[in-house]
This record gives sequence, C-alpha cells and structure tokens, in this order.
Amino acid sequence: MRKKFFIYGILLFIITAFVYYYFKVGFLLLIALPILLVVGIYNTLQHKHAILRNFPVLGYFRYLFEMIAPEIQQYFIERSTDGKPFSRNQRSLVYQRAKNIDSNTPFGTQNNLNVANYEGIKHSIFPAQVNEELPRVLVGGADCKQPYSASLFNISAMSFGSLSENAVKSLNIGAHKGNFYQNTGEGGLTEFHLQGGDITWQIGTGYFGCRTPEGNFDPEKFREKANFAQVKMIEIKLSQGAKPGHGGVLPAAKNTEQIAKIRGVEPHTLILSPPWHTAFSNAKGLIHFIKQLRELSNGKPIGFKLCIGNTAEFEDICNEMINENCYPDFITVDGAEGGTGAAPLEFSDGVGMPFEPALIFVNKTLIDLNIRDKIRIIGSGKIISGYSILHAIALGADMCNSARGFMFSLGCIQALRCHNNQCPTGVATQDKMLMKGLVITDKSERVYHFHKNTLHAANELLAAAGKKSFADVDISIFMRGDEFAQLSDLYFPDNLSKVTKTH
Repeated sequence: MRKKFFIYGILLFIITAFVYYYFKVGFLLLIALPILLVVGIYNTLQHKHAILRNFPVLGYFRYLFEMIAPEIQQYFIERSTDGKPFSRNQRSLVYQRAKNIDSNTPFGTQNNLNVANYEGIKHSIFPAQVNEELPRVLVGGADCKQPYSASLFNISAMSFGSLSENAVKSLNIGAHKGNFYQNTGEGGLTEFHLQGGDITWQIGTGYFGCRTPEGNFDPEKFREKANFAQVKMIEIKLSQGAKPGHGGVLPAAKNTEQIAKIRGVEPHTLILSPPWHTAFSNAKGLIHFIKQLRELSNGKPIGFKLCIGNTAEFEDICNEMINENCYPDFITVDGAEGGTGAAPLEFSDGVGMPFEPALIFVNKTLIDLNIRDKIRIIGSGKIISGYSILHAIALGADMCNSARGFMFSLGCIQALRCHNNQCPTGVATQDKMLMKGLVITDKSERVYHFHKNTLHAANELLAAAGKKSFADVDISIFMRGDEFAQLSDLYFPDNLSKVTKTH
C-alpha cells in the first residue's frame, strides 16, 4: 500500500499541476497533495504505528473510526434492548422519569419471555391500594445515638473528581428536595456536597478529607466533618464491585489543583487509593474502627461497603461482631457488575461476586447468626427502576442505592468516556467547557423527579403483588422462566388432554 500511495499520489499531483497550468483550476488540491505526501513520508518513517507505516495517511481513518466507535454503536447499530451495561430502553426509562414525562411504552414488551432466565412478579388478582407516600427505612442499631430515617432509594457513592462540580451540586440539591441522601464516594466531603441534601460520608482507603500528610487516618479531621449536620451516616469502603481488591483510581487528567487540595495530594498525577486500609488489617481491627468512628461522630450510624469475594472473610467479620458485641448499623453490598469511572478490565470483568448471589449470601449469613435484626442491608448494583428495587428487597436488602441511574438522570448518555475527562454531557469530567453544559437548576429537578417517579413505580409494583408494605416482600413474589423448564411441554399437554369441547 505504501508504494501505491506514493505512485498514485505523485501521479495525481502531476495531473493536478498540468490541469492547473492550462485551465487554472484545482489550486487547493495542488496545495493539499504535497502536504499529504509529506505526511505519508513521515508515516512510513515512524516506528510506533504499524498501520500508518503500511497505510500512510489512510491509516488515520482507522483511529478516527475507533474513536467514534461507541457513538456509532449506540446511535446506528444497537437495538432498544441492546447496550451494555444498560440498554437503550433502560436509559430511556430514566430519562423520561427524570424529565417527569410519560414513561409508558406502546405495543407490548420487546423482551423474549419464553426463556429460562425470564423473571417476573407474581401479581395478585386482588391488588392492594397504591401507597402515595414514599417509603422510608430507619437506620441505627442499639449503639447508635442519632438514628437516621432514610429513603428506600438513594444516590450511591460517586466522588467529586470522578463527577464534575456541577454534577455533585445537582445531585445534592435534588436529594435535598426529595429528602433522600447522597453518598460522597471515597473522594471526600466537599463544599459541593453541602447544598442542603443529606449526606452519607464514605471513608475509603485514601482517607480523603480526614487524612494525615502521610495518608493515614486523622481522627480529629474526621471528628470535625462527621459532626456536620448534613452528614447523616458514615460508610467505610472496604471494596467496590467494579474493582474489588484494587482501590480507587483518579486519572491524572481529572486530578485538578482544586481536587488535589481537597484530597491532600499532588495535582495532575494519577491517584491510586491503596486496596488496603492502614487503620486496620483484619476483622477485629474493622470492628474497633467502627467503634472509633461511632464515638468520634457522637453516635451517628456507621456501616461498611464491600463486594463479596472470599465468603469466609465476611463470616469472620460477622463472628467478630458477635465476639465484640459491636455491630455496624448497615452493610452496603455491591456486585461485581457495579460501575466505576476507571478500572482495569481484568478487575471489572473477572473479580468479585455478582450482586444477586452476594446479597443472598450476606442476608442468609446474618440470619443464620441471629444478627439480621441488628443490621440494615443496602443493595447497590444496577438499580435504576421500581422493579430492580423490589427485586433487591426480595433478595434481602432493606434499601437501595443507585449511581449510574442518577447519572442518567443528570443527562449521562453512556458515552463510555468517564475515564478520559471527555464526558460530552459534563457529568464525569473536570473540563470547564464541558461542565458548563450541565445546568444545575435543570438537572437537580431531574434528579428529584427520577427519585420520586421511580419510588412511585416501586409502590405500584408492590400493590400489584398484593402487598401493603415492603417489609412483606420476599422472593416468593417472583417467578422465573426456569420454573417451567422441567415440564415436558410449555403448553401443559397433560392438562390439555382433559379438556373436552362441548356444544
């Protein structure tokens, strides 16, 4: 291809020069061709890109198409039921509820229901009356002095730094209006979180906002922020679903001087929170740390978040709770399918237990040890609809958090550019120009409406199942397609053989 490029390029240049000399047309082409030939020569001499060496100039089209591949896939190829990690239908549902417009769909389901992995709710022929009041859950055990009445549905952990200033503000203002909480993520508690909405302050391995210059936990800095009136709960992050065992990642492109000052790190550098905590290193240490944070916060609800891996380690933590007679007020269960701004592919695709079995395991373990009534379970894994809320509760959760659902409510289009500071909607970027596209007054209203409309949908599903309270929900209200897989025929031939036609 190199020879053809230069042969045809030089030949075209000669023809263009001839045409211009005699007919005075093609001046721009006459200028452009030498430039392209020079670029082609450079491409053949460089050693970094084989495609450009073999296909001078033309090779750039490969990189162009690769760059816009997510947009091509999303806008021209994927069907309404396609798209990962969320389908077009799922995203559209959030957009419509966030805009407070009709989210009903026409003509029937687009999903294939006659499959073994189909799931559905067993509705009641005699449904209950829909409760218009949005459900709440009281969090706080025997040692908690400041129990918190939380919404059933809240904003999951997303840090300032991963999200933009405008996004964080919009989420908090929306949470304030809807009376639900926003989890800060491990990036620390910032002024942008303090717009009036309730806060769950997450303490990660980097201890951002309460760290010493060496990066260890600072009790006095923690005490100061933990006693802010807006801080309702404290969450210790042990691991997160998208990258369990890896620690947090803030790309250098998003680590501005502002963020570095808040976190106490060097600006414009890659920030890796270590996978481990320095404040503790085993189950006993974790329980003692929970005691310490409870005392420093004057008795606010303390919990921890984790993605289940080695199940024996979680059992050890539970046994240590019993030995020490000290229990967290809540446990947040994340799944391996959880979201993140940036993570190695191997961790996203191949580490950790998925949300459903993890939630079932945690719930069953607490029940078996007779301590389930002491601890609230928060489910956090791809929860964006009333159905997914009900499903999580049926598997053992008391309440739910959502991250990407609320990102969609802000206008996220799943562009898959969270990690390179080029989020086109201004949600997951620190680029000031892109951030300006996210108007706080508008997006905060969408956050509020998404929360309200999603919980209303959950109330409607609850009533359809004939239940009056979410406390009555268990897995028995759900059906699966594989329940019918053992039958010899989906159409029940034994039953049909007994049917006789009468005239």
